[in-house]
Amino acid sequence: MTLPLMPKATAVWLIEKTGLTFDQIATFCGMHPLEIQAIADGEVGGGINGYDPVKNNQLTETEIKRCEANPAARLKLTATPNPVARRAKGARYTPVAKRHDRPDAIAFVLRQFPQLNDTQIVRLLGTTKDTIAKIRNREHWNSPNIKPRDPVILGLCTQTDLNAAVQAANDRLVREGKPLENDHEAIDPESLFPSRDETGNSF
Repeated sequence: MTLPLMPKATAVWLIEKTGLTFDQIATFCGMHPLEIQAIADGEVGGGINGYDPVKNNQLTETEIKRCEANPAARLKLTATPNPVARRAKGARYTPVAKRHDRPDAIAFVLRQFPQLNDTQIVRLLGTTKDTIAKIRNREHWNSPNIKPRDPVILGLCTQTDLNAAVQAANDRLVREGKPLENDHEAIDPESLFPSRDETGNSF
């Protein structure tokens, strides 16, 4: 069964934004209904940001409404014509005006997609392995002010390129016989970045 990208984060979004049953969400995300119940009750997943499957072309509003109207129905992942489309090799050029956002984007990718290797991040965000290492190890000169932010929203890469990189990383783990990284479980966010409120202030 093909699962959505970031299944646990997707489950958080579906719990918060839809009227789907726990069984429907569990089936779509490849999880147990009791896991969905625990997320809904706030027992687990408190630090996970919801991942919108509609905005990221994995579900449609129509499909969600169809299943909301029929608890016995099951969500179907939106088929993409080329889910692993990749752009040409080489690092991405980042406009000067956006370069100050790049550390935030790197922090986001390290936190949300730990299965991506440094070479993939270099190509995706047009950065260097040295910069990635400094942000990962909190040795970057601006570490106290780095706030993980989605590189797609920042305009540093496209959702298609990000999805392709994650899919390639997942494929690599499968080939190597390693378990897939599940959202935030591989790296403790608190070990990388301080907690922040909605204004971006540390607390």
